[in-house]
Amino acid sequence: MWDYIIVGGGAAGCVLANRLSADDRVKVLLLEAGPMDKNPYIHMPIGFSKLTDGPYTWGYSSVPQKNCMNRTILLAQGRVLGGGSSINAMVFTRGTPADYDRWANEEGCPGWSFKEIQPYFLRSEDNDRLSGSWHGVGGPQGVSDLVNPQNLSNVFVRAAQEFGLKYNGDFNGETQEGTSIYQTSTRNARRCSSATGYLKPVMKRKNLTVRTGWMTSRLIIENGRATGVEVVREGKSETLKASAEVLVSAGAIGSPKLLMLSGLGPQEHLRNKGIEVVADLPGVGQNLQDHFDIDISYELKGPYSLDKYNSWHLMIWAGLQYLLFGTGPVTSNAVEGGAFSFSDKKQANPDLQFHFLPAAGVEAGVPPIPSGNGCTLNSYFLRPRSRGSVTLQSNDPTHIPAIDPNYIDDPYDLERSVDGVIQSREMMSQASFEPYVKLEHFPGPGVKTKKDVEEYARQYGRTSYHHVGTCKMGTDEMAVVDPELKVKGVEGLRVIDSSVMPSLVSSNTYAPTLMIAEKAADLIMG
Repeated sequence: MWDYIIVGGGAAGCVLANRLSADDRVKVLLLEAGPMDKNPYIHMPIGFSKLTDGPYTWGYSSVPQKNCMNRTILLAQGRVLGGGSSINAMVFTRGTPADYDRWANEEGCPGWSFKEIQPYFLRSEDNDRLSGSWHGVGGPQGVSDLVNPQNLSNVFVRAAQEFGLKYNGDFNGETQEGTSIYQTSTRNARRCSSATGYLKPVMKRKNLTVRTGWMTSRLIIENGRATGVEVVREGKSETLKASAEVLVSAGAIGSPKLLMLSGLGPQEHLRNKGIEVVADLPGVGQNLQDHFDIDISYELKGPYSLDKYNSWHLMIWAGLQYLLFGTGPVTSNAVEGGAFSFSDKKQANPDLQFHFLPAAGVEAGVPPIPSGNGCTLNSYFLRPRSRGSVTLQSNDPTHIPAIDPNYIDDPYDLERSVDGVIQSREMMSQASFEPYVKLEHFPGPGVKTKKDVEEYARQYGRTSYHHVGTCKMGTDEMAVVDPELKVKGVEGLRVIDSSVMPSLVSSNTYAPTLMIAEKAADLIMG
C-alpha cells in the first residue's frame, strides 16, 4: 500500500515524485510504461534528432486531417522515463504573463495568474546566466546557454534583426518579442530532463519506489473514490492500492485515454465502447490543442551547418571532442536560433514563434538536402483557435486512441500560419545569409502566392509536440479538473500534466508543465 501512486514518469510525474517523497512520512510509487532513460542519445543534446521517431515514443499518429489533405501526421509522445523531456528539443520557454492571466481571469482558473504561479517557475529553475525576479538559481531543472552554438545560428539572429526584430537575450523575461539563441533545458552540456533534474537525485529515498515497464490499464474507483490502479507487466495484471490519492500524469493523450478506460468521460462515448460509466465528464478528451509547425529549408553554398558531421571522420572527431572536453557539435540541441514576432498587429504579445536549425532533415517529415548541406527554419502561430479531440477506438488499453488535433480548422489559424512562412522567407533572404545560402530547397521557387503558401501549409504542416488541453482545468461544464486539479465527481484523484491547460501558452510547453506539477505538489501537501 502506497499513499500516492503517480501514473506516468514524464515531465510532471518526476516533479511530483521528488516533491511528495520529500516528506518521509508518505510512501510514493511512480509508474512509467516505458523503459529507463539509459540510451546515450537521450543525454547528448544532439541526440534529439534520433529520438522523435523511434522506440522511446508511443508511435502515435493523428487521424486523417481534413484540413491538411487528409494526411496522418506523426505525433511523437515520449515513452521513457522523463517522457517528452527525454526526447524533446530542450528549448526552454515559458510563454507570456498574459497566458496565465487568461487562464485565471477568462478561463475559470483562479489561483493560476502569472503573479501566483511565477514562484513555481523560479523554484524549478537553475539558470546558468540569468537571475533576479524572472529567473531561479539552484532549482532541479538545469537551464543553460548552448556551449558552442553554430555560426550559422548567429547568422540567423543577425538576419532576424535585419528583418526588423530587436535582439532579446531573455525570452522568459519582461518582453518576449525579439531574436536570440535559445536557452535550453541542459546542464553541463547534457540534457537535463525531468528524470535527470528531479528524479535521479532522490531515487534512493526509502519512501519512493519507481517502476518502469509497468503500463497502467485502469484506475480503480470504489464508491466514488480512486483507491488504486490496475497495471500490466510482463503480460500479467496486478492491482496496486493508494491510501491518499492517485495522480494521473500520463500526458495530453495518455491521461484522457486512461480516464475514459476507467469510466470517466463522455457517457455516450463510453457506452459505445462497452465501458461502464463511473462519472459523466463530457470534457475528457476534448479541447485538444497543438502548435501547427511549418518548415522551410535551404541548401547552403558549403559545409556551414551541422550536416557536415554526417561524414564518418567528422562524426568521430565530434564524438571525441564531446567525450574529452564537453564541447563541440554534440552539445547542440539542433534547434538553436529563436525568434518571436507579430503577425496580427492588434495582439498585445507576439503571435508567431520561430526555430532555426543549422541542419536539414533533422525531424521526421522534413526532407534532407541532396547536397548534404542545409538549414531549416520553422514557424507556428502561438495561440491557435482550432480544437481537436482524443477518443477511444476500443476498450482495450493496448489500442492507440483516435487523436485528432484538427489542425487549422479555424481560418484565422491558417492565415497566421501563412504569415509565419512569409516572415520566415523574409528572414532567410536578409543580407547576413547571402554568403551562406545557395537556394531555397523547400518549398522552392514554385510556391509564390499566398494561395500557394496555404496549400504548402496544408500539405507539409506538422505537429510541434505541444499537445495540451484534453483534461482541462476550470469551472465550466467541459472542465475535467477544478483549479486544484481534482477530477470532478471523483474523490482522491487528480490529473497533473499538460492536459489540464485550458489553452496553449505562447511557447514550448515543457517549462509550463514543470510549473503545473510544482504547484500541484503544494496543493496536495497543503
